[in-house]
Formats: sequence, structure tokens, C-alpha cells
Amino acid sequence: MKLTGTSIKAAFLLFFSIIISTAAFTQAPTLKSDSGQTIPDTLLFRIQRAQAAITEINASNKKGYATGNTRQSLSDIRQNIAPIKADLTATGRVIEPKTLTSYDLILKTSQDNLQGLQDKLSKASNDLQRMANEVLNLSKDSVLMVQANDTTARKLYKDQLIDIKVRLQNAGKLTTANLDTVSRLLADVSASNLQITELQANISDRMQVSGKSALRKESPYIWAAPIDNKDEDVGELLSSSIRGQNKILGYFINSTWDNRILVILFGGVFFLWVFLNYRKAQKPDLKQNLGTLDFKYISAMPVIPALIVMLIITPLFEPDSPSLYIEIISFGILALLTIDFWKKLEPKQLRQWLYIVGLYILVMAVTATVHDAIFVRLLLIGVNVASLYIGYRFYQKLKEINFKKGFIKPVLYVFFYLNIMAIILNVFGRISLAKIYSITGIVGLTQVIGLAIFIQILTDALELQIKISSCNGGIFSRLDVSKTRQSFQRMLSVIAVILWLLVFFINLNVAGGVFSFFHQVLVKERVFGTLKFTLGNVLFFIIIVYVSNILQKNIGVLFGEKTIGYANNKVEHKSSKLTLFRLVIVLLGLLLAFTASGIPMDKLTVVLGALSVGIGLGMQNIVNNFVSGIILIFEKPFEIGDFIELADKKGKIQDIGIRSSKMLTQYGSQVIIPNGDLLSNRLVNWTQGASYVKSELIFKVNIATDINALTKIIEDQISKTDHTVKNMSPEVLINAITADSMEIKILIWVTSVYVEPAFKSKLLLDLMPRFTDAQIKVM
Repeated sequence: MKLTGTSIKAAFLLFFSIIISTAAFTQAPTLKSDSGQTIPDTLLFRIQRAQAAITEINASNKKGYATGNTRQSLSDIRQNIAPIKADLTATGRVIEPKTLTSYDLILKTSQDNLQGLQDKLSKASNDLQRMANEVLNLSKDSVLMVQANDTTARKLYKDQLIDIKVRLQNAGKLTTANLDTVSRLLADVSASNLQITELQANISDRMQVSGKSALRKESPYIWAAPIDNKDEDVGELLSSSIRGQNKILGYFINSTWDNRILVILFGGVFFLWVFLNYRKAQKPDLKQNLGTLDFKYISAMPVIPALIVMLIITPLFEPDSPSLYIEIISFGILALLTIDFWKKLEPKQLRQWLYIVGLYILVMAVTATVHDAIFVRLLLIGVNVASLYIGYRFYQKLKEINFKKGFIKPVLYVFFYLNIMAIILNVFGRISLAKIYSITGIVGLTQVIGLAIFIQILTDALELQIKISSCNGGIFSRLDVSKTRQSFQRMLSVIAVILWLLVFFINLNVAGGVFSFFHQVLVKERVFGTLKFTLGNVLFFIIIVYVSNILQKNIGVLFGEKTIGYANNKVEHKSSKLTLFRLVIVLLGLLLAFTASGIPMDKLTVVLGALSVGIGLGMQNIVNNFVSGIILIFEKPFEIGDFIELADKKGKIQDIGIRSSKMLTQYGSQVIIPNGDLLSNRLVNWTQGASYVKSELIFKVNIATDINALTKIIEDQISKTDHTVKNMSPEVLINAITADSMEIKILIWVTSVYVEPAFKSKLLLDLMPRFTDAQIKVM
């Protein structure tokens, strides 16, 4: 390759430029951060950066790190655990398992709160340490120092440098003070955390001992029990227990206030529901149709029913409640029921109820003071015997009470069992279990009575809504009311059973264990071949599919769908788009169900592949009907309400489903027709274009009959008969002639296919006397 003269000149100039640039770079002085010869631009940049850093540090320190709130939170946590520590360290104190469980819950929550405080303080400590290092580095930067041999340029920034030095000193002091405060709080949090860990270990040891000795003797047998318990300061033990229980209750109430807001909102909605319905019922147009409203458990001002509903449903919103909280809720239910029963029950029934209320108070008072002494243990046995007697009397009175006996009787059996077991356990020295069984029995009995009233209250409220809605043409006017009542009763019964079991487990102090067991069963991963799943996912899948199925069946109610019938003999067309909504709901439900099931998409494709094989082998008809249903929706050969004829069946289309459709015949029977048959077979739609139909009558008359006179009588009678199309003349034809007779065919246009049978009957009845008068002999 040859180089031209121009190329050589260009290369030479480039080389010379590089040499000059390198020389200039090597001769320039290096800019050091601590050099006094720094150019003014660099000094200005350092000053601006220092001012920005100091401003940021002062802003962070001024904003603070919420140390006051942290100190208050730490103080609250210490106050929460102080009574627990005092109760656990009391000499000779035997703490019941349910109290230990409540203590453990408080300690776990306190530990979680401490962890939150520790994380926040650690972050603050890291930030303060970073700012302290930044202050130290800025203080050591000689560029920001004022020296005697400063250049004229540096002297121009002397005031700013002095101001930066003062601000750095103040920022350093404030940062150091905040860092010291945060460090002390971290140490206090760590100490409290260690204390909680020790208390949790103490509780764990006591729970293990309590579990191992659940059926062992913890006190002397009753025949060997001391007359007085001299070894223990009963007053101190009781005082310690009360302080601990109060702390449990106060802590639970303060930490779960948001749950009670939901309960109050629910009670307020129920109150407004009943109150507004009663106001509607007082309107003149409704009052005349409704008549007198006589409900036993609700009124125009349903304050007590709303409060009862609120207290009954509380355990659903607070399933981790301590047993003391449940006992107070149960007493509140008893008080409200007593007020409600005061004027509603007969004197004998009211007296029986007051016995139950008195028994509840007596059981709570006695179980709070029971210890090893024989007197109080015999007193508890006496209370258990009284409970058995009152329970038996209540069992005999069930015939006079309008409650669900199938729900109350099993609870009474449990009540008898628990009191008998409490007596046996007390005799053999297991006082703790005897007290738990006694309390659980009486709370369970009062709870089931409250639940029975709860069901009656909601049933009355629903009945009021049904009456008002039916008169206004609302949603209940489009529903099967009897089925709605049954479904509502079943739902309330399920809720009542869940509530009773929840309270029962809480009082037995096994709610945590039961919940933990079901949680482990539901979340444990299981393997089926290469497919991994949990029972919880399967349960969610079933629930979503079930709910979507119920929704797609009843979605028509929201669109004002009414039942198709023959009551008014009118053509009633309804859009079949509702079927499309049902299809969308089913598909969305399946997608949500598969998503909730946790099945990966690659596994889902395997399932779909298996389904495609099943479709190829034996599900052709199902898929055919499914696709036919979609075609029917869009093609619309008929609509809901049309009168169709298919093979030997005639009737109204009542519903177009995803797989099959329903036809209501004129005889009142319902025919289920697969959608594939509707699409593939010959179908006659009598009402799509117009509802009128050409009817046909055939009869025979004597061969000697005057056909003109016969025709005139028939035409005259048809003109007088209702339900004929006036602008379409009837036709009287001779259909056949024999040796002694003529077969007459009459063709008449009738206004509706639904009145055709009645029209034929009426016409023939009217023709017979006229034929007789005209001496026309019908063969």
C-alpha cells in the first residue's frame, strides 16, 4: 500500500499534536484534596458539597428518629409483661393452661413488636453512624480549613469556611447525642427481648408439665383434702391471678380494636336493615298489603336484637380471644336475653331462664376461688350437681320452646358429660380440668341458647324483607321464597355450629392446637405422581367452583328474570344473552379455581391433554352440546319464551343452558333437551315471527247437507268467537266425500298458539246447537 504526500502530512501533524498534549499534561500541577494551592473553582465545589451534607445531616437530626415514640412503645411492652412475670414467679402459683396460652400470645405479640422496634432502631443507628463518619471526614478535610498562609482566593471564602466549621461542630454534637440515645434504646430492647425469651421458656416448661399431668393428680384426693389451705396465701394468689387476667383482657382489647370496629359495623348494618324496613312498612300503600307485622324477636327499634347479633358473631372476628373475654361476651348475651325475655316469656319459662343465668354467675364465682381446701371443692361439686339438675329440667322443657331441638339436644348431652367429668376430676384431685370443664359446660349451654335466638332474629329480619320486597316487586318477588328460606336456614345453622365449636374450643384451651392441626393438614405439600399440591388449594378450588356454579344459576335474578309459564297465555320473550353471562361466569370461575389450586401451567397443559383424550374417547356428546349451546346463543333460532315443536314435544322454552335447555309443556311437565338435539333436529318455532297460528278443525256431515248454509253458519259463528285474526278470513273446505258423508275442514287463523285448544273447544260448543237448529247432522 502506497502512502501519498497528503497522508504523510496528516500523520505527522497528528503525531506532533499528541506530543504537545502529553507534555502539557505532565507539566501541570496535581490537584490534591488537602493542598493549599487548590484553584478557587475546586474550593467552591468543596464548600457547596460540605454545606449540602451539613444541611442534610441537620434535617435528619431535626426530623428525629421517633425515639420518644419508641421509648413509649418499649414502656408499654414492659408494662404488658410485668404482670405476667409477677404471676409466673409467684410462689406456689398453679396457672391454668388457658391462662398460660394467653400469656404466651401476649409474649409472642410483644416479641414481634420488639423486633419491629429493633429493626427501626438498627436502621436509625446505621444512618447516624454514616452521618457521624461524614462529619468526621469533613472536619479532617484541610481544604475547608483556614490557614495563615492562605492565598488571596482562599481568603475570599474565609467567613464561609468558619461558618462551616461551627455548623460541623453542632451537627457532630447532635448526631452523637442521637446515636447515644438510639444505642441505649437498642440495649433496652435487647434486654426486654431476653426477658421475654426467659418467660416463654418458663411457659413452655409449665405447658409441658401441664400436658403430661392432664389426667394426673395435682391436688389431694377429696377425702384427703385439707380443711384449710395454710401453705398458700390464697389472697395473694387470687390477687396475682386477677392482675394477670386483667392484663390479658386489657392487652387483647387494646390490640384487637380494629376487629371490634368490624363487629360494630355489622351490627349497625343489621340495625339499619330492620329499622328502614319497618319504616317502609309504615307507608300507606305497603301497610294495607302487609297487614299487621307481628314478629317475636325484632321490632321497629331493634337495639337489643342488633346488640345480640353483634355479641354472637364476635368470636368469628376474634377467633384467638382469651377465654375470659368469651366469658364476658357470654354474660353480656345473657343480660341482653334476660331483658328481651322479661316480657316475652311466661312466668315459668322466665323462672327457668333465670335459674340458668344464676347458675352461670355461680359457676364463674366458684371456679375463680377453688383451691385445694375441701370446702371450696365440695362447693364446686355442688355447683356441678345443680348444673346437671337445671340442665335436665331444661331438657324436659324443650317441647315448650320453639327452638331447633336437633341443635340444642347434642349441646345438652355435652353439658351433662362435662359436668359429670368435672365432678370425677375434682374428686380425684384434678382441679384445673374440673374448673375448665365446669366453665365450658355452662358457657356452651348459654351460647347455644343465644345462637338459637340469633337464628330466630335473622329469620324474622329476612321474613320482613321478603314481605316488603314482594309487595314492591323487588328481588324476592322473582325468587322461590320457600327455597330461599330453606337455604338461609341452612346457612345460619352452619354458622351457628361453627360459632359454638369455636367458643367451645376456646374455653377448653385447645383452639390453638385445633387451628394448628387444620393448618398443617391444609398447607402440607402432597405428591401425586409428579404433581404437587396441598389440601388447602384443593379446598379453594372446590369452593370457587361451587360459588361460581351457584352464581351462574342465580344470575338471572339480578337481571329481573322471572319464571316462564302459561299463567297469562301471552308470548314472553327473554334475551338469551343471560346464557352468555353464565358461560363467562363459569369460565372465569374455572380460571380462578385453577389459579387458586396452585397447579403450574405446564401441569395444566398435561391435564388439558388428558381431557382432550377423554373428549376423543367418550365426551363427544358433552362437547357437542356445549358448542351447540354457544351457537344457539348467537344464532338465535329461538329465544326464552318461544313456543316450539321438536319431534313429538311442544312447549315454551324456559331456559337456555350451557349444556341443555328446558322446555315447559302445556301439561306442566318440564323437558330437558340437549342443545345438540335442538340444533341438529328439525325444530318448529311457532312464536318467533308472530304469535298467531293457523288452526284446523275436521268433522263429517251428512251427504245431503246444504253446503252453502253450512258455510254461512260456520263463518258467522267464527266471526262472533274471540281470539281470531279478523283480517284473515276463515276457509271452509270439503276435504273428502264418501257414500253417505262429507268431510269438512275448517282453517282459521288464531291470535295465539296458547289459546288454540280453548278456541277449538269454544267454537265446537257454539256450533253444535246451531247445527241442531239447522237440522245439520254431524256424522
